[in-house]
Amino acid sequence: MREPQLRVRGEAVLEVEPEIAHLRIAVGARDRDRRTVLDRVTRRNDEVLTLIKSYGEAVESVETGGFSVYPETKGRRADERIRGYHGTVRLRVVVNDFTALGEIVTRLADQDLVTVDGLTWAMRATSDIHRRARAEAAREAVKRAAEYAEALGGRLTGLIELTDTGGQRNTPMFAYEMDTMRAMGDGPPALTLEPQTQSVHAEVEAHFTMTPPQNL
Repeated sequence: MREPQLRVRGEAVLEVEPEIAHLRIAVGARDRDRRTVLDRVTRRNDEVLTLIKSYGEAVESVETGGFSVYPETKGRRADERIRGYHGTVRLRVVVNDFTALGEIVTRLADQDLVTVDGLTWAMRATSDIHRRARAEAAREAVKRAAEYAEALGGRLTGLIELTDTGGQRNTPMFAYEMDTMRAMGDGPPALTLEPQTQSVHAEVEAHFTMTPPQNL
């Protein structure tokens, strides 16, 4: 006689503090002369990179994510009359020291034609928290299956299959306020940034065998 089977889902959600912050930065330049735009965007990009790298190990990585120089035409007609040029370098920065983050953000935003257009809190992909969530989800599946089997007057006898059906979820939002007591000389005041709690999610589906029910 074939053993009875049951299939359950195990889930785990761990609420933890973020490990890193992602910044998206745009360094721009504009002028009527294309060469002037190239010179300015190159110089400003070098200045921004120097500023970022001056924070040492607080900055985990900095990467160039894009570069563009394009003409701005006059009016709405599709002709070739150019009124000027725009240049942009896009950078992606990962910061792991949140005590320096507010200062980095405002110092970047204080540079000429530099835009900080995104800040996202996150966990590292290699973080041990993901392993912990997966293990907890598996334990939850076993516990739930055992409870079902017991409610039917039986007990688990084996595992047929365990499938990972879920993944991590991090919340890409942030809160801030101006902190006028942390001004950096003649520079801008540093933002007081409050890291947002991250929800790390794991989900499994488990298929078990059990002894024949006694309570039916």
